[in-house]
Amino acid sequence: MHRDHHPADLVFLGGPVYTVDPARSWATAVAVRGGRIVTVGQDRDVRPLIGPDTEVVDLAGRLLLPGFQDAHVHPVLAGTTLRTCDLHELRTAEEYVAAIAAYAATRPDAAWITGGGWSMEAFPGGTPHRSLLDAVAAVRDRPVALPNRDGHGLWANSRALEIAGIDADTPDPADGRIERDADGTPTGMLQEGAAELVTRHIPATSEDERYKGLLAGQAYLHSFGITGWQDAAVGAAFGPGDVYGAYLRADREGTLTARVRAALWWDREGGLEQLAGFQERRAEAERGGERFRAGTVKIMLDGVAENHTAAMLEPYLDGCGCSSGNAGLDFVDPAQLGGYVAELDAAGFQVHFHALGDRAVRQALDAVEEALRRNGERGNRHHLAHLQVVHPDDIARFRALGATANMQPLWACHEPQMDELTIPFLGERRAGWQYPFGSLLRAGAMLAAGSDWSVSTPDVLAGVHVAVNRTGEEEPNRVFGPEERIDLGSALAAYTAGTARVNHLDDVTGSVQTGKLADLVVLDRNPFDGPSQAIADTRVLRTYVQGELVHAAASA
Repeated sequence: MHRDHHPADLVFLGGPVYTVDPARSWATAVAVRGGRIVTVGQDRDVRPLIGPDTEVVDLAGRLLLPGFQDAHVHPVLAGTTLRTCDLHELRTAEEYVAAIAAYAATRPDAAWITGGGWSMEAFPGGTPHRSLLDAVAAVRDRPVALPNRDGHGLWANSRALEIAGIDADTPDPADGRIERDADGTPTGMLQEGAAELVTRHIPATSEDERYKGLLAGQAYLHSFGITGWQDAAVGAAFGPGDVYGAYLRADREGTLTARVRAALWWDREGGLEQLAGFQERRAEAERGGERFRAGTVKIMLDGVAENHTAAMLEPYLDGCGCSSGNAGLDFVDPAQLGGYVAELDAAGFQVHFHALGDRAVRQALDAVEEALRRNGERGNRHHLAHLQVVHPDDIARFRALGATANMQPLWACHEPQMDELTIPFLGERRAGWQYPFGSLLRAGAMLAAGSDWSVSTPDVLAGVHVAVNRTGEEEPNRVFGPEERIDLGSALAAYTAGTARVNHLDDVTGSVQTGKLADLVVLDRNPFDGPSQAIADTRVLRTYVQGELVHAAASA
């Protein structure tokens, strides 16, 4: 080992340290100088680097890891929601209505009541009714528009429907659905693209509010040990609107403490005329600070299974177990997709696909294959997010095509939304194809991981727990697809080295190795030493970015 005798700025002793390096090696101590790791080894290797001004952290058996990175997240949307009518921590229809009433009563001058985060499982069939909102006195003459937790549906009151001009004669848009009562009157539940009929009337979120939302979201992610992420909807019109400017400002002003890769939003109504705008934004980000880049394009191929808009190879079942005739929606013309992806790939962009149903997954893989055929391997590291249903014939294609499986592990468990709104409408055979993380890993696919916050918590350890156990908080003893469990080391690697690779940051982050940036997280225990059922009890004590402390828990 090369001996470096210059004092370190920061030293960790008394590990374990799980480095997540290519050998998946372990150490007990790490030294940091100038924001970079200068030594990884045993305590005896690091002690000579302790000088009079060195900060020494005694891990005392707690685990040190590379900082977590989230491969698919919406922190500005989530951060602005935290500042509005936030329903994420509530569970029942009664709680939602009470929270909306309380929020509206304290903001009598708010023209619209916005926020969101309600769960489909709180309502029969996953669809709330406008009448619940209409009965809230504080909003009787004001419009209410609240997206659900997954962002694929909107709950609106009668006033919002009136402003949008939505009535019994309004046709469903091509990329969405207006839920209706028996007489055709809209219920107030708008699926997918139908939500835009209302959201286009909501006053735009100001640039300053987006910036404040980013800082709030960043602080929250740091509290879970997250030091970098890929924002999966930069440039989208929904939620707070285009968040690109907020990132650019934070990077230039030095308030962006995380490393962020923007996935620039592909307008499903457009085509390759968007490429020039993407190139301009990529170049502009590169002229800014050091932590924000925009070299990815996000293409959303389908919806979600719970509202039957995820694109399936075979139709969903109806309530009687027969074919419904509905196989979901294609948000982008499959005949055009391969050409779009090939041109983006040729221009040096990574493509981040939203691909939830097995037809969408196949379309994404076909598009990657076409890009390879046209351009050869260009190292753009395309990835497919969500992967709820993957046909077994497509598992091996991930490795063959070099496509990364971007998993959201927290969803791979039994919960009411899965058991009541999904499995009965997929049927037993396809239900067994859901979230095939173990199959993908065994087939040699590269794994990255994320949360999709604010759809679900950004708590990495909660996601790791489900990836390893395939059990959730609500039914801890009921395993969902036991053959698709993955080991703890692989789950942690997906949230560190795997996402760093997707973000083209693996040369400087994602593992604890000499020369890399000191993006690090300290846990309150070593989950490798305890039962797998206790992984979710693990908490983050400290988060460091480039050797600087950006979060410390009260108990730290």
